[in-house]
Amino acid sequence: MSAQESAEERTIITERHGDHLLVIRMNRPHRRNAFDGATARALEAVIDAYEEDDTLRCAVLTGSDIVFSAGQDLIAAAHRDLGATRRRGGFGIMALPPTKPIIAAVEGHALAGGLELCLACDLIVASRTATMGIPEAARSLVAVGGGLFRLPRRIPYHIAMELAITGKAWPATRFAELGLVNRLTEPGEALAGALELAREVLAAAPLAVRASKQIVQRSYAWDESDAWTVQFDYARPALDSEDMREGLAAFAEKRQPVWKGR
Repeated sequence: MSAQESAEERTIITERHGDHLLVIRMNRPHRRNAFDGATARALEAVIDAYEEDDTLRCAVLTGSDIVFSAGQDLIAAAHRDLGATRRRGGFGIMALPPTKPIIAAVEGHALAGGLELCLACDLIVASRTATMGIPEAARSLVAVGGGLFRLPRRIPYHIAMELAITGKAWPATRFAELGLVNRLTEPGEALAGALELAREVLAAAPLAVRASKQIVQRSYAWDESDAWTVQFDYARPALDSEDMREGLAAFAEKRQPVWKGR
């Protein structure tokens, strides 16, 4: 984006909250935060910058008070302008999410790729009035942004199948009952709820948080016999860190730890 480009013109807007938290806001109200190629590239650039900034330890992805995201911009798609990047995939995040935590804060609709964006995040906070689903099959489309293989890993198989082959959208309250949504908020409070959850993440040691996320994500592909060994490939940096020693000292001294991320 150009230096002169205003916040209103940017499709992805970021702002820091304190020293360690990044809020990422989708900003295409005229397309209900649907993604074209430029928006996907903009989100990928933001995710790359988040990964590279060692001071940032958690991110929140949100839309507006009306809509989280309607998914792929179908008008752009009709002109072969797909919301994807070569490296991070769908919407600049779906195939290669950040290694650091990211939380979805959902108001309004999170449909099709919008729900798949949520599935690319680690935690989901949603308004009680939010609606979520993968309606692709009802439009003779297929949810290829991860929804069809991520949903069955996170909610019961038959429930995921019903969503996939009926194309129906359900309220966030139902997804909370199923365990997909971590926390429900009152309308208009999803971002505040996500920031509160992010602060809880930030209270934990950053290297241990990253290691824990990587192990949880990758464990689906591991045999239990292999997992006992392979997990240490990700855990070792945290277990050998200054922060590990600080955590033990803080516990013994009955004080809050001061994390350095090393």
